[in-house]
Amino acid sequence: MANENLARWLARSGMSRGELARRVKAKAVDWNEPHVATSTARVRFWLEGQIPRTPLPDIIAAVFSDCVGYRVTTYDLGLGDGASTEGALVYNSSYAATVEVVADLGRADVDRRNFLAGAPFAALAGVGPSRDWLMNVLDQKPQTGPRVRLEDVTAVKNMFGEFQKMDVLQGGGSGRLILAEYMNQHVYPLLRRTYSDDVRRALCEAAAEQTYLLGWMAYDNGEHGLAQRYLIQSLRLAEESGNPALGAHVLAGMADQATLLGDPAEGRRLAQAGRLGLSHVNSPACLADLWCLEARALALLDDKTAAAHAVVESEKAYGKARPAEEPEWAAFIDPAYLHGEHANTFRDLGDATSADEHARRSIDHARSQKRARRGAMSQAALAVSHLQRKDLEAAHAAGVRTLSLAGQVKSSRAVEAVHDLQRRMRPFGSHRLVADFNERVRELTTAA
Repeated sequence: MANENLARWLARSGMSRGELARRVKAKAVDWNEPHVATSTARVRFWLEGQIPRTPLPDIIAAVFSDCVGYRVTTYDLGLGDGASTEGALVYNSSYAATVEVVADLGRADVDRRNFLAGAPFAALAGVGPSRDWLMNVLDQKPQTGPRVRLEDVTAVKNMFGEFQKMDVLQGGGSGRLILAEYMNQHVYPLLRRTYSDDVRRALCEAAAEQTYLLGWMAYDNGEHGLAQRYLIQSLRLAEESGNPALGAHVLAGMADQATLLGDPAEGRRLAQAGRLGLSHVNSPACLADLWCLEARALALLDDKTAAAHAVVESEKAYGKARPAEEPEWAAFIDPAYLHGEHANTFRDLGDATSADEHARRSIDHARSQKRARRGAMSQAALAVSHLQRKDLEAAHAAGVRTLSLAGQVKSSRAVEAVHDLQRRMRPFGSHRLVADFNERVRELTTAA
């Protein structure tokens, strides 16, 4: 069957078949794919419906994008979804290729295409990216196009706080697709244009911040394969910006995800890589977060001494933080967040007294900030500390508060905290409070 999409785009571009073949060959060389061969005859086969092998679809899409001046994807050209889902797991040394991958990922996300819905979380996929980030590999310049100004970047950065506030107050499932659409329409196209070196760094920093936020919101919404791909590409953009603290922040998110998904050893390693990246940078809030997440991982690895030490280091680092001087992306790293995570660390260590203390401090701060997601997760940690002391009545009361707060946000992590509490109540059998809690959970699930 003829590929009518490709034919329409070829006509729109004004290229002949021979010119398209020549440009594809040249672009393949730019992409470090010199072995790719093409010809006018091959273009004819594509127009007749033949789908070329990877990486040709993505290279063809890049050629059309250059020609028309805005992003054209393999999907638009009738060439399938390309290599976006796997390519987004790669920390590419080529800046140009990174721009293409993150733009494709954003478009596919907004279109809710099937390959992303089933995209798996890839164990150990963070090993290469974290290593390459630490090695500080930088290479290519942006492609040609209309010049980007600092004012354009400022407009992007001004939007970040609003989207982050949406995540913190309403959960990652609320507004993520709005952010993805904003990135596709207003941010990723800027990466393909020209700019001075200072604008380039600022633009990559702004794009990295918001790509991280997309990943974090997907993570909070339980879309782990998609989240992982956004985080890896955010790390690459952070490197391009020359901001090691931002890169370390992205590694913190990757560490959190790895630990949550059952690989605390990988979570610990990613957190350590982030701390090493901060060796020559003063970023106390980010350092506090990395120590905090390392403590979480160590608790699950049952290293009690090291976990307790990491909590102390986290608190020590945060004691040096000056919130007004921290970057906007670090705004969530505060007592509500840190005490909540410390509560989970001590919960996993079986130290109910310490878990109770940190959970209550987190709850107080979260309540004053109207942060329902953090409040729900810390109430759940408090409930578990009660269960560890065999106080089912207090656990039930905290569990009910957990349910109330979880119902106010769209967050799979808050829901998972509820289900974890359910599992921990099972040893109490058919007690009326357990039955009541389970019925309340069913009501919440039905409402969701």
